[in-house]
Amino acid sequence: MSYKSFGHVLRISTFGESHGPAVGCVIDGCPPGLEITAGEIRAEVLRRATGKSRHTSQRREKEDVQILSGVFEGRTTGTPVALLIENTDARSKDYDDIKRKFRPGHADFTYWKKYGFRDYRGGGRSSARETTMRVAAGALARKWLKQNLSVEIQGWLAQLGPIRTDTALHWETVDDNPFFCPDPERVPELELYMDQLRKSGDSVGARVNVIARNVPAGLGAPIYGKLDAELASAMMSINAAKGVEIGAGFDCVAQMGTKHRDEMTPEGFLSNHAGGILGGISSGQDIVVSTAFKPTSSLRIPCRGLDIDGNEVEIVTKGRHDPCVGIRATPIVEAMMALVLMDHVLLHRAQNS
Repeated sequence: MSYKSFGHVLRISTFGESHGPAVGCVIDGCPPGLEITAGEIRAEVLRRATGKSRHTSQRREKEDVQILSGVFEGRTTGTPVALLIENTDARSKDYDDIKRKFRPGHADFTYWKKYGFRDYRGGGRSSARETTMRVAAGALARKWLKQNLSVEIQGWLAQLGPIRTDTALHWETVDDNPFFCPDPERVPELELYMDQLRKSGDSVGARVNVIARNVPAGLGAPIYGKLDAELASAMMSINAAKGVEIGAGFDCVAQMGTKHRDEMTPEGFLSNHAGGILGGISSGQDIVVSTAFKPTSSLRIPCRGLDIDGNEVEIVTKGRHDPCVGIRATPIVEAMMALVLMDHVLLHRAQNS
């Protein structure tokens, strides 16, 4: 089993490798009648694309979206929607030096141990290139949620390395800078930090937050179908994700119960430490999720590693890489939020309609 799919009623399957001919996905369970175009999907995909600033990998893909099935005369038909994006700017020769070596911090070693074989070109299936198709699928989910339930999903960069970036929240400016930073006054500081980081050859992690507004109460299921568990699983499936918080998250450890409990009045909740989910079921409040991304492991700074024969070797990773993968993660966490929520809306309707 390759575990290429996720979702219950809305089922998403992705395929393709970083340096293969193309990446693609099949969206099964999308209701009929949703108006969608390749241009709309491409607009979302371009938000996560590399090469848009000096602070990301300089790989420049065209990201032209092909709709192969499931859409007729501009609307979904209710049959599987197949999407394809060709890879047009892969440079596999950059990885010739590491085809027999395991890069520390990467999936090279574990893929080899699991399968006895691996695609070393750009990480193959473990590359973040795969997330392109999650964003493509998410474009349909976001539009469907907005049209049918007025659900709004907004992500942002909350922290880059040691710099907290969301002390001020100006949502209208998030897409106006390459960091998805909600505070335009912090952008020059981030630019300087990333320039210095890139010159040093090192990398850094990031925190990306996402909020979903107007989510109806009642989504999710007790115990084994909890909405927060499925959101956490979705976020942890993103490349380089190492931690997820719902609402107050780990801050709840230091909170007193009198503060953490979200008191209720006839006018509504007085706080939202639960992040919009109680007992695994949405409460009708905003759903708030935070995801931590580790520093990029592909560095030009030499380090110790092993080859496939178990010999110690020096590892230097060439090619085009993000000094901070979290910079481009905002559209991805937004897409995963949308896909999980749409799936649970359809599940809820199936059980309770």
